This record gives sequence, structure tokens and C-alpha cells, in this order.
Amino acid sequence: MFIEEVMELVELNPLRNALVGLPGVNGLSTEQRKRLTIAVELVANPSIIFMDEPTSGLDARAAAIVMRTVRNTVDTGRTVVCTIHQPSIDIFESFDELFLMKQGGQEIYVGPLGHHSFQLIRYFEGIQGVSKIKDGYNPATWMLEVTSLGKETELGIDFAEVYKNSELYRRNKALIKELSNPAPGSKDLYFPTQYSQSFFTQCMACLWKQHWSYWRNPLYTAIRFLYSTTVSVLFGSMFWNLGSKIEKQQDLFNAMGSMYAAVLFLGIKNSNAVQPVVAVERTVFYRERAAGMYSALPYAFAQVLIELPYVFIQAVVYGIVVYAMIGFEWSVTKVLWYLFFMYFTFLYFTFYGMMSVAMTPNQHIASIVASAFYSIWNLFSGFIVPRPRIPGWWTWYYWANPVSWSLYGLVASQFGDVKDPIESTTSGATVEEFVRNYFGFKHDFLGVVAAVIVGYTVLFAFIFAISIKMLNFQRR
Repeated sequence: MFIEEVMELVELNPLRNALVGLPGVNGLSTEQRKRLTIAVELVANPSIIFMDEPTSGLDARAAAIVMRTVRNTVDTGRTVVCTIHQPSIDIFESFDELFLMKQGGQEIYVGPLGHHSFQLIRYFEGIQGVSKIKDGYNPATWMLEVTSLGKETELGIDFAEVYKNSELYRRNKALIKELSNPAPGSKDLYFPTQYSQSFFTQCMACLWKQHWSYWRNPLYTAIRFLYSTTVSVLFGSMFWNLGSKIEKQQDLFNAMGSMYAAVLFLGIKNSNAVQPVVAVERTVFYRERAAGMYSALPYAFAQVLIELPYVFIQAVVYGIVVYAMIGFEWSVTKVLWYLFFMYFTFLYFTFYGMMSVAMTPNQHIASIVASAFYSIWNLFSGFIVPRPRIPGWWTWYYWANPVSWSLYGLVASQFGDVKDPIESTTSGATVEEFVRNYFGFKHDFLGVVAAVIVGYTVLFAFIFAISIKMLNFQRR
């Protein structure tokens, strides 16, 4: 009922169920966004609202609509304090009181405007030397003209001193003193927590919001699935039935190439695709956190958690299609290992993209920084140069490279226990021995590899959460 009342108050009923969209791209207009912003704050039922130039960037009609909303809010008994820039007569006279300051923050006039700004005009016209206002002239414009620094110099007066010596000033001071004394029996306000809801409730609210945000963003969610499905069919047809042909070394290289291409191709795509989404969400987060709606960690938790089901569906669709078309061995263990490593690979790439945005001022810098690491990860993945052939002074980066662990897990889980002979330089060597000697992949090391892959996923998500909490790149 309260939300319905707010919707009617700020005249949002015609926009019910509309998508907010991106400023200047789609969705609501600037004036509609301002009214929505007011409505979001009103839902918290505050007794006082501060607005910073609510009419800036609007034409006369849109400004009038926004100020009508502000006036409706005031008529409900709430106090609205707002700065205003070059208001029209109608907008200016919709205010009840004026707090006017000169350069330096000194008070010039603090008091009621009156009907048609009568009291304001009477006050300034009562000062000796101030010119009278012309009929039909905007009181706001006239007020600024007669109190300018040039006029002060011309008249030889200081409007701040005039106000301090006025009866209006003495009445205001007396009122402040009266209202500053607490009522008998009253107690100071005390809130046991910074936020009105518990951490769990904040997490669920943020998760609910992120769910709808993703569901209503087909450019990100639907296209990601479509792209993954298309790439899976492309890779499957390109590497058709190569997984079952491992009689030669080249066959093994081809099968590993399919894994290598998928990890980098789709992984980098996931990382790049999530960056603009997180950048937009972070802008909203700054405003909502400043309003005291929720803290940073529930927001980060929801942003991370909402990606899990989407990436899972992506990994399952891609994994099943590619696994069947390439012709890997159909055993429960190997299928699950393949899906496991593809899922967490896609996941840590997605979290890496989120982390890069959280640690940088904007999406453009994030993409530049992230791209630099893609190239290094590619070089030290263990496919271009196998680990046993990497110089000793660079081996440490191979182990610090998440892509190398993904390839390790995928290859070792599929071929690390195959006893079939393979044509190689070593006579009578099996696939297992070749994988162990040439790439350095051991099947009995899979448990550690799986733990490291999960660890990278958790690490990138953790850094994202800490960056969201500690770093603030807001310009306003």
C-alpha cells in the first residue's frame, strides 16, 4: 500500500513495469529517472530529503514535472531541502522558504518567500539603495542581481552584515535555540546497527535484485548462451571425433588444442562480456550504498552468486555438445571431470572480469588491464611451450597461471590414465606415459588441480568483494 501511495505521489503509475535502461541509450528519460530516484528515497519514508539541483539538465516542461513531484512530496508533511539553479518564476515560488548565501558561505537571507515571493521582495527592497523589482520580473533573477558582489561594491554595503543586524536574523536564532532544547523525557536517537536489516536479509534482497537485473538483460544473458552454443557446434565440427583418435602424437595435440581453444576463446569472452554489466551495476551500487540501503559485502555476494547458475548452464550446454562431437570417452568419471573443469574455468574468467572492473575506475581501463594478462596466460598455458620445456626461471609463473591448471585438469582427466600405446619417439610408450613425460601431466594429481581451480575462482570473487568494499571511484 505504501509503495502504491509513492507511485501515485510521484506520478509513476504510467511507467509501471517499464525497464529503467541506460541513460541516453534506452529506457526512461532523464526527467522520469529523476522522479524514480525521488520515489526510491521516499520508500524509506524519510522525514527530510536533500536534493542537489533536481532540475539540472531538464527542459522547462520536464523541470516543471519534477518540481510538481517535489511539491507533492512536501504536501505529505515531509521536509525537502534542495539547491536550485536558475529556476523559473513558477518553480521558484513553489518553495516555502529560502536559504540564500553569498560567496564564502555567509548568510544573506534565511526566511519565508511568501505569496509571489512577497516577503523576500519586501526584505531586499527595504535595504537602502536596492532597486525595486519590475512587474513580471523573475524574483530569483532579481534577487541574485541585487545581491551580487558588484552591487555590494557599488552600494558600499555587506548584505551578510545587513542580515545579521536584521529582526529576521534575531527571530531565526531564537527559533533555533527553542528547537535545540530536547522535549522533557525524550531520549537521544539510538540505532543498534548501521543498517536496518540483517546481513542475511541484505544478501537476499540484493540477490533478488540481481536476479531480475540479469533476467531482464537479454543482451548479456541470452546472447551469452547463444554464443556458447554456436561456438560449441563450431568447435565440435572443427575437431570432429578427434578425442577417440589417439594413436599418434598429433592426434593428442589436436584433442588438447580443442580444450585450449575453448578455455581461452570462451573464457576471455565471458570476462569481457561481464565487464560492462558490472560497471553499470557498480554505479547503481554507489548511490544505493550512500543511501544506506545495504553494505558492500551483500552486494558483492549477490553479484557473485547470481553468476553461478548462468555459468553452470553455459558450461553444461557447451560441455555436452563438444564432448559428444569430439568423441571423448563416455565414462561417468571423465564426463564429470570435463564438466567440472569447464564450469570452474568459465567461472574464474567471469570473476576475473568482475574483479578487473572493481579494481579500476571504469570499464575501458579494466579491459586494457585484463587484456594484458590474457596474453601472458596464453603464453604460459603449457600448450605453446609445455611445462618441462619452459626455462626454470619462468616455471613459477606456469604454476601461478590459472589457464595452465585448467589445461592440466582437462588433459590429465581425459588421457592421463589411458594405457593404449602411442606412436612416439620412445618405443612402446603409452598415452599415459607420453602425457606425463611431454606435458608433465599426472593423473593422480587431479585432486590438487581441482582444488587449485576452485581456489582461483574463490580468490577472484574475494578480491572483487574486497575491491567493491574498499575502493570508491565515484566522481560525485
